[in-house]
Amino acid sequence: MNKSILAGTSLAVAAAAGVGSVASPARHPAWYARLRKPRYQPPGAVFPLVWTTLYADIAGTSAVVIDRFETAAQPDKSRAYAAALAVNLILNAGWSWLFFSHHKLGASAVGAAALTLSSADLARRAGEADPRAGRALLPYPLWCAFATALSTHIWLLNR
Repeated sequence: MNKSILAGTSLAVAAAAGVGSVASPARHPAWYARLRKPRYQPPGAVFPLVWTTLYADIAGTSAVVIDRFETAAQPDKSRAYAAALAVNLILNAGWSWLFFSHHKLGASAVGAAALTLSSADLARRAGEADPRAGRALLPYPLWCAFATALSTHIWLLNR
């Protein structure tokens, strides 16, 4: 695999994670503590573990996908995947800002749904490059779908 591609996807994913973490619940603990949350919400310690794992998966799998498209002389698919990844990472970081920083619960539920669709599209595109890559990314849209349900439920509980 081309190490510069891995460096690029890793940097992009780390930037999104960093931008999103600036708006984390640790920066708004009183507001977040007051929110009514459903019983199925995982403990707070679960979120950084899941997201760290997913971010590593996104960076590594995306590098493999871009490299496969480049190696197969499909630069259009490589560019399209990279663009879809960029949109996805913007949606990913943006959700934290909508929810934690701007306290826009309804908008964050819509943002989570958009992120879920974008993540499913990434997994589909990855599967075109290599079916194993598509399967490797599958936990991402599944987690985002759970996050959409959770965000929507929190919004409904706090309207």
